[in-house]
Amino acid sequence: MDTNGKLFRKFIEREDRLNQQYTAELAKKQHNKGKLTARERIDLLFDKDTFEEIDAFVTTASTTSSFGTIKESYGDGVIVGHGKVSGRLIFAYAQDFIVMGGSLGVVHAQKISKIQQMALKMGAPIIGLIDSGGARIQEGIASLAGYASIFNNNINSSGVIPQISVIMGPAAGGAVYSPALTDFVFMTNKTSYMFVTGPSVVKEVLNEDVTNDELGGAEVHAKKSGVAHMIYEDEEQTILGVIKLLTYFPSNNVENPPVMVEPCGMDEVNEKLRDIVPDDPNKPYDVKEVIHQIVDPDSFHETSQYFAQNLVVGFARLDGSTIGIIANQPKVLAGTLDINSSVKGARFIRFCDSFNIPLLTLEDVPGFLPGIDQEHMGIIRNGAKMLYAYTEATVPKITVIMRKSYGGAYIVMNSKNIGGDFNFAWPTAEIAVMGPDGAVAVLYRRELAASEDPDALKKDLVKTYRDEIANPYIADEKGYIDEVIDPAITRKKLIIAFEALQNKHVSAPAKKHGNIPL
Repeated sequence: MDTNGKLFRKFIEREDRLNQQYTAELAKKQHNKGKLTARERIDLLFDKDTFEEIDAFVTTASTTSSFGTIKESYGDGVIVGHGKVSGRLIFAYAQDFIVMGGSLGVVHAQKISKIQQMALKMGAPIIGLIDSGGARIQEGIASLAGYASIFNNNINSSGVIPQISVIMGPAAGGAVYSPALTDFVFMTNKTSYMFVTGPSVVKEVLNEDVTNDELGGAEVHAKKSGVAHMIYEDEEQTILGVIKLLTYFPSNNVENPPVMVEPCGMDEVNEKLRDIVPDDPNKPYDVKEVIHQIVDPDSFHETSQYFAQNLVVGFARLDGSTIGIIANQPKVLAGTLDINSSVKGARFIRFCDSFNIPLLTLEDVPGFLPGIDQEHMGIIRNGAKMLYAYTEATVPKITVIMRKSYGGAYIVMNSKNIGGDFNFAWPTAEIAVMGPDGAVAVLYRRELAASEDPDALKKDLVKTYRDEIANPYIADEKGYIDEVIDPAITRKKLIIAFEALQNKHVSAPAKKHGNIPL
C-alpha cells in the first residue's frame, strides 16, 4: 500500500473510533430518560446537512490521581461547530452526556471558548445545548478556570451577539452562571434542572429533603425564580422554540432585525379594539387580546410567560418588522408593577435596545404594588431598574396608554419626559398623580368625614376628578402625550410612527458605562 493509502486508512480508523463512542446502548440510556443525544439535538437544530463540526478529534487531557484515571476520548464530551438555522449562520455547542457525563474539563472548556470567540468574531448568534455533570473533579482547578473563560466570553459577547442557553439535563454549581449571563434560557420540563447547590447539600446543611425537580426544575425557574424564559414539554419542542425565537433577532448589534415581507392581510381599522377595555375602570381584561388585535397575525411570541404575569413581554411583527412589546396585564395584580415585573421588564428592554429592536409599550398601570414585603425587599431599587432601562434605551420607543396611568408608574412606563418618541392615548385613558379614589380620600378627607352620605359624596367627587383631572385630553393639550387616538386605528398609527422613527439617532454623553441600580 502506498503512503497515501496508509494515511487514508488512518483517517478512516479515526472516524471509526469516533463513531464507536456513540453506541446504541448509550443512546438508549439517554432516550430512556426522555432525552435526545447531543448529535440528535444538533441535527434537529440545524438545517439539514449544514452543520460543520470543529475539534471533533481533540483528546481528553490525561489525568491520573487518587480519584481515578480519566479515560481518553475524542471530543472530550462536547460537540462544537457552526451551520445554518433557517438559512442563517449560527454557532453552537452541545454537551454530550454520553461521554463522561458531559463533564467540563480543560479541553472541553477550550472547545466551548473557541466556538464562543468564533461566533463573536463572525457576528453570529451562539446557542449552548447544556447537559453536563458539572466540573470534572479529577481535573481540579483546571475545570474551574475553564468555566471562568466561558463566563468571560459570555460577558464580552453580551450585547454584541445574541446568546441562548438550552438546558437539556443537569446544570449545577458554577455551571449555572453561563446560562444566567446569556440572553435567553430555555428548559425542558421534567428532564432539565439548574441549581447552585444540589439536594444532597441542602439535606446536609438544612436537613431538608428535596428532589432535583423541586429544587431547580423547569417549572420552578419559569414561575418562581424567573431564570428560565421559556419551557417546553419535550426536547423536540424546546429546540423548535429556539428556532422560532431566532427569527425575531438580528445576527448582531450592528444589523437590524429581519423583516417578513409577506402581506399579512390585516385591516387598517379594527373596531374590536374599541370594546376590549371595559367601561368599568376597575374591571380586568386580558391585554394579550389587545396585542393580538394590533400585531401581524400569529406573530406574538411571549417570553417569561409564567413569571411576573402582571407584566407581559415578548416579540411580535408589525407590518413585517420585529418589535418588542411591554404591556401591563390588568387581569393579574390589576397590572401593578412590583419587584419581579420591574426586573423582568428591565431585562427585556435592555435586550431589545442592544439588538436594535423597537419598543412598543401598552400601558394600563394603577401604580406600584404597595405593601411591607415589597418595600422591604427593595421595590424602590428594583423599580428604578425599569426606569433606567427605558431611559437608557435609544431604539424607537412608542407608548399607548389604554386606561390607567398613575403616579410614578406613569413616569416609568416610557413617558414622554424619559424619552418616549411617540406617546398616544385612547379616550379611555386616565392620567394623573394618583387614582380617583385615593385622590378624593386625600383631598376631601374632612368633607367626607362630615358628610351625612359620604358614599354618595365620594361617588360625585370621583366622577368630577375623572372629568376634570384624570383624562387624556388635559395631557394632550399640555403636550405630555402626542395625540388621543381612536383605538380602532392603533395599528395604522403605530406603523406610521415606527416608519417615521427608522432613522432615529441619539447622541449619548461619553462615559465608560452607567451605574444601573442593581
